[in-house]
Amino acid sequence: MSHVRFRDPAGAVRTGSWTDDGIVFADSTYDPDEVDILPPTEPSKIVCVGLNYADHAAESGMEIPERPLLFLKPPNSVAGHGDTISLPEGKEQVEYEAELGVVIGEQCRNVAAEDADSVIEGYTCVDDISNRDDQMVEQNWIRGKAFDGSAPIGPVVAPPEDVPGDATVELRLNGEVKQHSSRAEFIFSVPEIIEEITAYMTLEPGDVIITGTPAGVGPLADGDRVEVEIEGVGTLEHFVSAD
Repeated sequence: MSHVRFRDPAGAVRTGSWTDDGIVFADSTYDPDEVDILPPTEPSKIVCVGLNYADHAAESGMEIPERPLLFLKPPNSVAGHGDTISLPEGKEQVEYEAELGVVIGEQCRNVAAEDADSVIEGYTCVDDISNRDDQMVEQNWIRGKAFDGSAPIGPVVAPPEDVPGDATVELRLNGEVKQHSSRAEFIFSVPEIIEEITAYMTLEPGDVIITGTPAGVGPLADGDRVEVEIEGVGTLEHFVSAD
């Protein structure tokens, strides 16, 4: 069953189960629209995979990498379901990127691909919001990828068995479908990605790996509503402010 972090009406932070009847914690059931949905995990880092769909590599004019292209987003980039994201001031091209997020369940290092499933807690939805103005002119993408709120995550962490190997990944901007693909189109599979990352760094419980975006990325503007829906997980919704 999918779990969700939320702040109850008394202000306490809880972790409950998201069911058809609402969010269940202890003996209480809460309407999701009447509580504050928090990011479902508090990662020490988000490890991101670039160019993991051939169609996105093509639209970006980039060659398919020979190994996973990795970069990081720090904890300050995390935002939650229902949040309004403030875009960096003075930028002309800030874009959405729908991605499947892999939530790590235990501290791990040097994990072989065949053992990767044992360290996965579950899956979630992520929008890897990207400031192209700066990303295109810097090498380490700090300004382009690591600004505050640039990684809305949620609304839940779904157990691995709920998310098919060919789960659909879709992004809607103001109700219009802009991205639609499947994790079956990954260039590098989740186990391959985990093996590559953990060859270089330790992953901690709650860390998130985001697995790349399909074709169809595009600009965000003031007042936009973004929905990232992943089969088996649900729908992450957030809003955009350019004030």
